[in-house]
Amino acid sequence: MARHNLSTVISFEFRRTITKRRFWAITLIIPILVFGLGGLIIASNVSTANTADQQKNSRFEFLYTDDSGLIDATIAKEYGGTRITSEAEGVEEVQIGGTPAYFAYPADPAKQTVRVYGEDSGVFQNSKYSAVAESLLSASVEQKLDSPTDVAVLRGDVKTSTTTFADGKRAPGFEAILPALVFLAAFFIVIVFLGNQMLNSTLEEKENRVTEMILTTINPTNLLLGKVISLFAIGIIQLAVFALPMLIGYLFFRDQLQLPNFDLSGLVFDPQKMIVGALILIGGFALFTGTLVAVGAVMPTAKDAAPVFSVVIFAVVIPLYASGFAISSPNSPIVQLLAYFPYTAPITALILNAFGSLPLWQAIIIIVELFVLSVVVLRIAVRLFRYGSIEYSSKVRIRDVLGRRTERAEPTRSAGGA
Repeated sequence: MARHNLSTVISFEFRRTITKRRFWAITLIIPILVFGLGGLIIASNVSTANTADQQKNSRFEFLYTDDSGLIDATIAKEYGGTRITSEAEGVEEVQIGGTPAYFAYPADPAKQTVRVYGEDSGVFQNSKYSAVAESLLSASVEQKLDSPTDVAVLRGDVKTSTTTFADGKRAPGFEAILPALVFLAAFFIVIVFLGNQMLNSTLEEKENRVTEMILTTINPTNLLLGKVISLFAIGIIQLAVFALPMLIGYLFFRDQLQLPNFDLSGLVFDPQKMIVGALILIGGFALFTGTLVAVGAVMPTAKDAAPVFSVVIFAVVIPLYASGFAISSPNSPIVQLLAYFPYTAPITALILNAFGSLPLWQAIIIIVELFVLSVVVLRIAVRLFRYGSIEYSSKVRIRDVLGRRTERAEPTRSAGGA
């Protein structure tokens, strides 16, 4: 009967959640925003690149002085330039409208500023003057170079490849970090977007005044355990929905989004990192779920529980702000504190694990801590839900609920002693 109740709770909670329009609206809004944002980024990148090319290739008449001797007269003429000898004359011609622009090249353009003067064409169009001045200087210098290699070096077209070694073997780079970072992204997404559902999983029954009726047929342990398992299944669905647009964007729109080109075939799946990451993800999820379920059992309404939910989200976000310390100084006191504190441990430990800064012994301690606390918190949540199910208008006092076992145990011990 108990197993039947557990499976009934899991299936009921799962179907009830995924059949709600609100759930799919919240779940699908992220991929929609990702696609929308991706489209805006693509359009912006294309527009910016086209504008830069247009400005660099703009052709208009201008005057210039060249104290550096670097400007090639033939190329300058092709650009529409005419050389003069007086800077004051060039500035005056621009002021009176005699020429659209004037460029003053100093003796050492590497150390001195190239002064550009032009007619006001608007904030965005005015940048064409500097673009043409820089393009003319670059083209003139490249013309003086006889070697194509020198030109490539000057343009920054040289490519580099870095190979590192550890213990005599080739050390994987980001290819070994990326797979373990998936657990970090999964945990953050699930807690942020599913946390409110965790909180409301027990509050909904209390607000609808049906908890007493439910507890007459279902054991509270099975009820809460069923809710946790169903939330885990729902989290998997949300992760799949979130990952789909990212995967599509990377496979088909990588160039437009200017995403780095990783060779996915070169990804390194370190067994220790993957196992540790999965266990931290599960333990952290169970701890946060149990905590939010317990909060829902204590609070009479979602409005009263909202501040606690904000604190939980704050605990998830804090380690992300300290991620720089976790990567550069993993042994610093602040990082170690965040790694062992239960509610900041999952994110911190997942970062350390991904970057190879989490020793196995420390990972074992953190994993055990998360799972043990998850069981403790879930047991507390069961007691809070059992005794707080009829508190519809006020908060449940945790001390009173946990103290009932002590009060009941004392007569038993006394009777045994008698």
